[in-house]
Amino acid sequence: MKSSSTRRVLLASAGIVALAVPLAACSGGGGSNDGKVEISYLTQSDDANTNQAKALIAAFEKANPDITVKLETQPGGTEGDNLMKTKLSTDSMNDVFHYNSGSLLQALNPDQTLVNLSDQDWVDGLTDDFKAVVSTDNGLYGAPWGTSFAGAVLYNKKVYEQLGLEVPTTWDEFIANSEKIKAEGGGVAPILQSFGDTWTSQLFVLGDFANVSAVNPDWAEEYTANDPKAKYVEEPALAGFTHGQEVFDKGLLNEDFASMTNAQAMGALATGAGAQYPMLSATISAVQQDYPENVNDIGVFALPAADAADTSITMWQPNAIYIAKTTEGDKLDAAKKFVAFANSDEGCQVQNEGGSIAGPYVTSACTLPSDVPDLVNDIQAYFDSGKTGSALEFLSPIKGPNLENITVAVGSGITGAEDGAAQYDEDVKKQAQQLGLEGW
Repeated sequence: MKSSSTRRVLLASAGIVALAVPLAACSGGGGSNDGKVEISYLTQSDDANTNQAKALIAAFEKANPDITVKLETQPGGTEGDNLMKTKLSTDSMNDVFHYNSGSLLQALNPDQTLVNLSDQDWVDGLTDDFKAVVSTDNGLYGAPWGTSFAGAVLYNKKVYEQLGLEVPTTWDEFIANSEKIKAEGGGVAPILQSFGDTWTSQLFVLGDFANVSAVNPDWAEEYTANDPKAKYVEEPALAGFTHGQEVFDKGLLNEDFASMTNAQAMGALATGAGAQYPMLSATISAVQQDYPENVNDIGVFALPAADAADTSITMWQPNAIYIAKTTEGDKLDAAKKFVAFANSDEGCQVQNEGGSIAGPYVTSACTLPSDVPDLVNDIQAYFDSGKTGSALEFLSPIKGPNLENITVAVGSGITGAEDGAAQYDEDVKKQAQQLGLEGW
């Protein structure tokens, strides 16, 4: 996995648009000669992001005829990260731009480079989880664009209904359900794994992080600071590795787990050949494309913790729209209107029509359309009950690049859970040292 962002590899591997940005355009005060104010907006150059940006701009300009928005694009990924930092450091960033939330945002030094938007009216409608990943102690800098998605257990509701199973809220209940499926399911694979796409092996670890945070809300901060208590060889984080070992040891996986791909696993889940699949909810798009009649046969539940009181669903937060601090005068006023529009009824309509919806919005300004996959409503129930938490990558810049190889080995019975956790702690240490983080 690329060390710069877990979600990029997860999403790209799942066939979903990855999210990151930048390019040119100097900012400043004043309007054009015809009385209009022109601002620039930067997004990625892939078709999905470009088309949605065009739709947003068209709707905004129709509602605000005195403002013109010039669209610019650039590649995402590591190249985009570097360009972003360069543009901000040389005061040549676009007026408004679309970029990651979480730890990659923090690397941009937002207190010095971005406009603090904490006084804007739309801020009150944001979830606390999202506010945390676009903020510092000194301000809030981003407005959400798009929906969130979960790292959890996708499951076939028909299989559950046929066997009289209920959604588990503890790990022991999850194992009991899986063992009943193995015994009475008529050959249905209790738990799907798809190590043919090695990135998918990480979900038992990455998708468990909301549970880790529920046990210790300071774990991410302690982990980043190299606190010896916040290690994967110690509970509560060790659970992700022990769970991966346990389901293998108990023979609960599909026989072809070593070669099955993500696409094949989603097909097996959709058709009922497999019952449960630790995965990103965003992969429902594959079912929408290949098995549209089965989309609503799939539900989702949080990877269960040992204690039901700690069971929470791990969320990947959406990217955000930001304003460069070099934007001033009339341009700043126009930029703030543009950002607010993105979080208005009209902006939400653009998102509903042009985006892939695999989770709830993180703002009360937007309402999900009635035809979203049923699993989105399952995730919304966790939002409504306050049982959510952000994935670790939004809270810490450290992710070891070898996690997917380690989790394949643990999940295949090659490496024990504790040894795998120790290997990953060492991998994390090397990455932190490479990043030059204090205390490592």
